[in-house]
Amino acid sequence: MIQDYLYFLRRCWPLLIFGMITVFWGNFGQSFFVSWYGASFQDSLGLSATGYGTAYSMATLASGLFLMWLGAAIDKISLRWFVTFSALGLFSASLMLWQIHSFTGLVISLFMLRFFGQGLLPHTAMTTMTREFSIHRGKAASIATSGVPIGEIILPSLAVFLIATFGWQKSWLVIGLSVPLLYLPFAQWLLGRSRQKKYAEDSSPYKTPKRPIQEQGSRITLLKDFRFWLALPAILAAPFIITGIFIHQGFFLPQMGWTPLLFASCFVFYGSAHWLSSMYTGALVDRFSGVQLLKFYPLPMFLGLLIPAVTSGNWVAYTLMILLGTSIGAGSPIISALWAEVYGTKHLGAIRALISSLAVISTSASPILFGFLIDGGISGQELFMWLDFYVLVAILLSLFSFSAKQVL
Repeated sequence: MIQDYLYFLRRCWPLLIFGMITVFWGNFGQSFFVSWYGASFQDSLGLSATGYGTAYSMATLASGLFLMWLGAAIDKISLRWFVTFSALGLFSASLMLWQIHSFTGLVISLFMLRFFGQGLLPHTAMTTMTREFSIHRGKAASIATSGVPIGEIILPSLAVFLIATFGWQKSWLVIGLSVPLLYLPFAQWLLGRSRQKKYAEDSSPYKTPKRPIQEQGSRITLLKDFRFWLALPAILAAPFIITGIFIHQGFFLPQMGWTPLLFASCFVFYGSAHWLSSMYTGALVDRFSGVQLLKFYPLPMFLGLLIPAVTSGNWVAYTLMILLGTSIGAGSPIISALWAEVYGTKHLGAIRALISSLAVISTSASPILFGFLIDGGISGQELFMWLDFYVLVAILLSLFSFSAKQVL
């Protein structure tokens, strides 16, 4: 496996690094990063927890719906222009957060941050990896997705440092300036290099033969396919559950007897498990297929949620985060490869935009649903048990969804 990755990196490093840094800069719109500013948003604007949660969910829901439409444009627009548009959107969102003074401004700023950061930038990277690579598609997705666990490991500390040094609002100016000064010129340079023939994908001595795929699948094909609806609960499980846990960590921590410092230290293990799982699973996808592996990716999450549902202790926090990181890391290369294997690459951008949109919408639903259950008096362990039951049902449904023996 290591030899495969090293060969692939040497051969195609410009496009792979482009994918990774594009995903990394998208982290500024991810829940795990934005959550470090939640208290500052509330204090500065005089918002209650419900008010802030409403703003966050409204912005996330709107970004998910908008992504469903605009994300499909990557099938028709030059990649260089699409990347530039997405990056400048993230830059604009950061500048707006630097200057917000009202609830309306917060909703608009969070919408742009979530749309361009959580939405378009990762969508651009993963669509490019899945479309441009076939022999090493799983490994390409894993390398690009490495931008997320790298961010999970270093960006929380960076957020704390920036807030302490510049204040929470000026820290967004620093973040925003990193886009035109660092990301965008580097990304464009990498895209230019990737067009050179010597960096094109080539077969490795350790590769698996290329699989035939159906080239005519579209959004309509997907939506009419009952297998998709059976697989969807498993596909959405990780973003739905993890976002809810992160956003409502203020509830879970005292319920489980965990300190904020303890939970912060868990992110290092979460990010490490995320990265290792993604890299290992990427190689497995190239050896087997995303279709064959889909049913297995939620299993670590099922076990991770079961443990805090039945017991407590500091070790449970670490175990939970490691197993959640394992599932979400495995899910990215599996799910990214799945769409190309089943529906082909002709309309891949539109299909991925739809899936990404549904994932974003699920992350807007969990803070509200969790908040409703919390206000209703549910305990932390009871909530973990219900989440675990959902994952179990999702796994069982996925067993009857896509099969390697089925062809459209």
